[in-house]
Amino acid sequence: MCSHYESVQDRQRYQRHFAVEPPADTGKADVWPLYAASLIRRPPEADAGDEAVPEREALPGQFGLVAHWAKDSAVGRRTYNARSETAASKPSFRDAWRHGQRCIIPADAFFEPDWRSGKAVATRISRADGKPMGLAGLWSRWKSPQGEVLHSFCMLTINADSHALMKNYHKPADEKRMVVILPDGAYHDWLAAPVAQTMDFMQPYPAGQLAAAS
Repeated sequence: MCSHYESVQDRQRYQRHFAVEPPADTGKADVWPLYAASLIRRPPEADAGDEAVPEREALPGQFGLVAHWAKDSAVGRRTYNARSETAASKPSFRDAWRHGQRCIIPADAFFEPDWRSGKAVATRISRADGKPMGLAGLWSRWKSPQGEVLHSFCMLTINADSHALMKNYHKPADEKRMVVILPDGAYHDWLAAPVAQTMDFMQPYPAGQLAAAS
């Protein structure tokens, strides 16, 4: 599972690639569960027919999804990845899935452990063309007992047992998983598609278009 990634910090790079103005605070450059980072979503008002509402918006949030019913935000330490095969039924993720609360997570790279040497070696995985990644995720809105509103998000993952690159990571006996890297041209469709089509986007990114460095 992916618990560590690099967020996109350069504001011009962010705006140019994702066609949205980044939030004033884009959070940490190195992101781990419970850290502040940004997410891109379709505004809740987008379906109201108001032409003044933008197609997408970027806002600050927490890495690690906090369901609306959670007692505190620390639950995000365990909910930073959601298995796409079960997200629709798992209590932590099902409301976000069923309500189409999909988001794009701007990332320059993510990290996975390479155990082929017998010990974990952190490996940085990025796009081979150097462009940012738009990772598929789910978002949620949580209100604390003190009345503060927190937006949070998680990454969606798929099986990678047969992926030419990602099958090399995690412990030998573990199932291989990978995050969903959206094709650049799929950003609008990912955010706007009907809930019934969500699984259509759960596709592996071509291994030849990724670069790994330890």
